[in-house]
Amino acid sequence: MYENFWKQKGEETTVVTSSWQHISYFSDIKNVCWFLEPALMSAIMRLHKVVGNAVTEGRHIVVGTGSSQLYQAALYALSPHNASEPMNVVSAAPFYSSYPLMTDYLKSGLHKWAGDANEFNKQEPYIELVTSPNNPDGSTRQDVVKGDKGILIHDLAYYWPQYTPIVSPADYDIMLFTVSKSTGHAGTRIGWALVKDREIARKMTTFIEINTIGVSKDSQIRAAKILQAISNSCDHANQKDVETFFDYSYKLMAERWKELREAVNKTELFSLPDFPLETCAFSSRTFGQLPAFAWLKCEGNVDDCEEFLRKHKILTRGGKHFGASMKYVRVSMLSREKEFKLLTQRLPAIVS
Repeated sequence: MYENFWKQKGEETTVVTSSWQHISYFSDIKNVCWFLEPALMSAIMRLHKVVGNAVTEGRHIVVGTGSSQLYQAALYALSPHNASEPMNVVSAAPFYSSYPLMTDYLKSGLHKWAGDANEFNKQEPYIELVTSPNNPDGSTRQDVVKGDKGILIHDLAYYWPQYTPIVSPADYDIMLFTVSKSTGHAGTRIGWALVKDREIARKMTTFIEINTIGVSKDSQIRAAKILQAISNSCDHANQKDVETFFDYSYKLMAERWKELREAVNKTELFSLPDFPLETCAFSSRTFGQLPAFAWLKCEGNVDDCEEFLRKHKILTRGGKHFGASMKYVRVSMLSREKEFKLLTQRLPAIVS
């Protein structure tokens, strides 16, 4: 979806490196995350300050190969290594479909997937994942388990002003972000965690050190250049000929959600969630959520919405993957324009 915007940037976001550069594993041996490039650290801190979506003061930044690796690093850091039972890991349904897969993939003795946080009532230690805005349904989330033995991980991949009003800087112990959702550069494979506790940050760094011996410097330098370009455009937003990345992406998301709702309203077969209006402290706009995915429900007698839509040449991800009813599907809002137009044409053309 963001491809056309970045094509316009040309030299501004082009990175050229020589073969002798970035050879060493090390970036800054004085830093807890010793493979974090200083340029990326600076770009991350600047962008959060510009947008106002997260507190960076008093935080350690840990870089990872996407937020998926950081999620696994956080589980490693937070799970006791001498416990008799694996640490329970939960998230409120509908939850991100990869959480169960990543949690149990290695069948680790450190942690295990324990399902829907709404149903967790064991008097045992647990880690709760709070994804806000949530993937797949776009809702704003808080933790739901009320036990006193829990540790929270906040996945804030979508807490950017093209998807949701920024109401205040997020201020949690462990916060995960990713370039793929903030700028669209999924293939760069860069994510970062803002971590309050130095020892937790150190353990997360150790996991990544053992897992991949750090993170690609080339990717870090590229991500730094992109994040700095976004901050630069925001600094010059008062110039008439400058359109910031967040202005561009907000307008595109708003237009796509308008078109999708119009398409859905032409038929009684489907429904979409509604979101309350809030004022964004970054843009001063008042709007409801504009999620990166649409949580579409098949109404009536359709029990398997994914299969139903597949028959009409629309590929989605069914509710069962997210711990929810198969009457729901997750639909991407981030595809290229041609694919999105096909979606809005095919949905209202379906007859039961």
